[in-house]
Amino acid sequence: MSEAVKTPVSTSLPPKVANSAWSPLGEPLFRSLWIAAVISYTGTWMQNVGAGWLMTQLTMSPLMVSLVTAATTLPVFLVILPAGALADLVDRRRFLLITQSWMVVAAGLLGILTLEHYVTPWMLLLFTFILGLGSVMNDPAWQAITPEVVCPENHAPAVALNSVGFNVARAFGPALGGLVIAAAGSGVAFLLNAASFFGVIFFLYCWKRPHLERVETGRMRDALLAGLRYVRGAPLVRSILIRTGAFSVAASSLPALLPILARPHGPTGYGLLMGFFGLGALAGAAVLPRIRTRFSVDGLVAFDILLFAAMTFAAGRVQAFSWLCLVLFASGTAWIGILACLNVAAQTMSPSFLRARALSMYLLVLQGGMALGSAAWGALATRVGVPVALLCSAVALVGGLFTVRRHRLTSQQLELTPSVVRD
Repeated sequence: MSEAVKTPVSTSLPPKVANSAWSPLGEPLFRSLWIAAVISYTGTWMQNVGAGWLMTQLTMSPLMVSLVTAATTLPVFLVILPAGALADLVDRRRFLLITQSWMVVAAGLLGILTLEHYVTPWMLLLFTFILGLGSVMNDPAWQAITPEVVCPENHAPAVALNSVGFNVARAFGPALGGLVIAAAGSGVAFLLNAASFFGVIFFLYCWKRPHLERVETGRMRDALLAGLRYVRGAPLVRSILIRTGAFSVAASSLPALLPILARPHGPTGYGLLMGFFGLGALAGAAVLPRIRTRFSVDGLVAFDILLFAAMTFAAGRVQAFSWLCLVLFASGTAWIGILACLNVAAQTMSPSFLRARALSMYLLVLQGGMALGSAAWGALATRVGVPVALLCSAVALVGGLFTVRRHRLTSQQLELTPSVVRD
């Protein structure tokens, strides 16, 4: 499951109506899903470390290494919009059972083939693409079920706890993956990822989904067109998508080229570097609500983009492992600050019967930008070197910040979006 809308925090509601941050865990249904999701997220991060490291063992080409990230997110161009429409048209529970099972099979086969030493660079990219296909199909429905497993008063805290769960996994999953790879190889990490999906599958199998929302019927083509018309006619949605696209393309260089930066430090070092990124994101998520009361949404995003740009530049210049850890920690803190504001806007920018389609368009821009950016920065690094490519990425981040100044994000806009109206 992708990061895309897994990192929002509950900044869309005024403090006077927000519940306790931990109150959703008092609901057994959400608590069961949250625990299963954290296990699944941990497996996903182990998979990411295993795929990135395995590619550096098969080839040291910056382009091929960066294509691992691109292959994960490339399916967004092919299926994200139909996935959003399907999630609004069909039973989301059954749909999620299919997508989760798809990812079990893909990760399991890749693990077996890796242990048998049959995997080539292009085969690794193919299976990474297949896993990404399942993840992209899964995401809109996954995000859209959150209001169905908690009471309305706990919706915003539940979204925040999803962020906490994802970032807990981001902090510990890569480090655990690095240890597994060092001890047993990437194939075992892939098999553990396949096993990690079974908790979510068990939850979905046992869940008796309520019928609480308007269900739209009709052809998928009509559903897609309705979603596109909504996005085209909503200025706030366009601003969110423009801001997301400008950030995702420019910021994709660091995660795409990190396996090459970490190569001298071994698989455990690579896992620890990704773990420090996750720890930074977790720390940022913890302090973000307090910071959010003192600064505007737009000011917070601008500061974090500048910080992320500085850390992207620094990553290409520092050599010591301890300094790289510090750079990745600061990068993670900035990353969560940016995506938290964008993701909470994406969660709240549409009515519930359009939610999955609106989220699918947000994911198209976010993950599509990451896929295009990863391939572009990898190609540039092949020609001019990794440090110069990271420098160009940092410049693009700063330049993008100034070119989208008129597409501002404000608390007032986020609080007045259609989804705050009860269905």
